[in-house]
Amino acid sequence: MTAAPLERITIPLTLRGSSVPRQLRCRVLQSPLAGVSDRIFRQLVRRWAPDALLFTEMVNATSLELGHGLGKVEELASEQGPIGVQLFDHRPQAMADAARRAEAAGAFLIDINMGCPVKKIAKKGGGSGLIREPDLASRIVETVAAAVSIPVTVKTRLGWCGSDLNPVAWCRQLESAGAQLLTLHGRTREQAFKGSADWEAIAAVKRALAIPVIANGDVNSAADALRCLEQTGADGVMVGRGSMGAPWLVGQIDAALSGRPIPEEPTPLERVLLAKEQLEALVAAKGDHGLLIARKHMGWTCNGFTGAPQLRHALMRAPTPAEAVALLDRTAAALSA
Repeated sequence: MTAAPLERITIPLTLRGSSVPRQLRCRVLQSPLAGVSDRIFRQLVRRWAPDALLFTEMVNATSLELGHGLGKVEELASEQGPIGVQLFDHRPQAMADAARRAEAAGAFLIDINMGCPVKKIAKKGGGSGLIREPDLASRIVETVAAAVSIPVTVKTRLGWCGSDLNPVAWCRQLESAGAQLLTLHGRTREQAFKGSADWEAIAAVKRALAIPVIANGDVNSAADALRCLEQTGADGVMVGRGSMGAPWLVGQIDAALSGRPIPEEPTPLERVLLAKEQLEALVAAKGDHGLLIARKHMGWTCNGFTGAPQLRHALMRAPTPAEAVALLDRTAAALSA
């Protein structure tokens, strides 16, 4: 299937940076996903979306200070295509130091998380907690932008809760502080992922800002992306939870926006083989712990075909990687018969 291209979306998007500009040829971004968007997941997404901007998992600036989070950024040098590093913390100088480390490691750009709704992060003043501290949020953007040569962007939400909602003023403040692109999730922190994303609120922010605005929230298909862009006027979309178990989704949406043939959904056999590939890569990288990480991915990917619930049940209980691989091999053989 081929969709008509959106002409404004087919033009590359240029972000200035303080001295190093970056160009986004693909207007579909893969969201940072804690515990999901690791190097192996990114490589799968890249298979369908070679030009898309992908992200590391969210990185704590304190972890980089202590050396715990270095692995998430040091592996960038071995990857193809643009990859941004998303940082979170409430201390401007710590964020600037972390941004310098990320830039040195090869980050395409630095994204500041001001939208994560997780209580333990927001309670410490990071993520969506910064929505309640707009002046501190501005200082963080200013300090990070002054510390690196590459573009600095922000991912945030409409507000903390409905009673104090003023997304236009909030986003204008981030723009004034030096953010060169804003990704806006159409929910408040209070909503987390409940209810529907408010695309009309994103549209109001887009009309008010001069910098590019990327729409986020409830974009789970190519059709969703087209509707979202038409309704919001946004400069692109970011795909989040919809890509869990579907690393092909970013590529499908990119094809739809560009007017290219949209890749077909993988067949049941292809899904099982993809799950096996991801499992084996995680085990090769993490040892037996890779099986624990792979379980959620296998649960998401092995879906939508006869026998899938029984397979998922067995995979969640497989005690060793070898037994999980054997389950996938038997299923693949049955699907090939």
